[in-house]
Amino acid sequence: MKILMFGRGVIATVYGWALHQAGHDVEFYVRPGRAATYGDAVELDLFDTRRGVWGRRVVEKWPVRYREELAPDHDFDLIVLSVPHHRLPEATAFLAPRVGRATVLVFGNIWTEPPAAIGALPVDQVAWGFPQAGGGFGADGALRGAMLLRPVVFGAPGRPPTDRELAVRKVFREAGFRLKEQPDFRGWLWVHFVSNAALFTQGVRLGSLSDLAGSTSDFREALLAGRELLPLLQARGVDLRRHRGGLLLFRPPTWLMAPVLAWLTAHFAPVRVNFAAHSDPDAEEPREVCRDTLAEARRLGIPVPRLEAAEPYFAREGTGRA
Repeated sequence: MKILMFGRGVIATVYGWALHQAGHDVEFYVRPGRAATYGDAVELDLFDTRRGVWGRRVVEKWPVRYREELAPDHDFDLIVLSVPHHRLPEATAFLAPRVGRATVLVFGNIWTEPPAAIGALPVDQVAWGFPQAGGGFGADGALRGAMLLRPVVFGAPGRPPTDRELAVRKVFREAGFRLKEQPDFRGWLWVHFVSNAALFTQGVRLGSLSDLAGSTSDFREALLAGRELLPLLQARGVDLRRHRGGLLLFRPPTWLMAPVLAWLTAHFAPVRVNFAAHSDPDAEEPREVCRDTLAEARRLGIPVPRLEAAEPYFAREGTGRA
């Protein structure tokens, strides 16, 4: 299959590498001028947990191919669209007239209704999924991260998967990924979004998500922030009973769960590497997640005191508010 990874972010690079290893023809679309900046190879330092809990460490230089133009008559079969949620409108507006015959896999966080999230993309050419990997690019340009043990999540909001979506699932399954089907994919996405907001609430206070690693007290505060966000999910129409697994972090007592998370982020290599890579104090996505979550809580009149107390750390400069 001929696959275009949209952008060269962490998720695009990790999964692009895995799909390339499985024999697919993989290219990256980047903005004009970026290819020369990136160079013709990516330095990888990954923990690959597809075949084992502790993961196989992969250290290699992966030659990649870029393109800075995308004509409507291209011959890509699949476009993997994984961008920060606040960049999704711009990305879908660019792709809509350039989709051609490809399937577009929307592969990341969403906080709007799924039909609104895809903009003018043809609905019958869109597939929905969520990655289970993470990491970051260091100052040396190397990508350090991990494919986590959890499966790649797929869903088809409100309907059975189409033939296109089944073909996408097959591509990932044959690349060695475990798959999980989420019947309420919309609700699952929003559960994941507020879970991120809970962690970021504490991360932006400390400087970055990496600063939470190993800290029981900081994870306790993040878990309490997450509990305060559960009524927001209910106010948006999410049936929490359908997402007991996704909410497992927030259900047990914090005296039990916080030390577990602290240990995992300090000692379990795939999770430790993932957290350590999120060390940029100026990263925009954590702040955007917190801003959008707080804005929605205010719109619906849901009290979220811990998130609101962290607002000075993520408010846009000069506004004092999200």
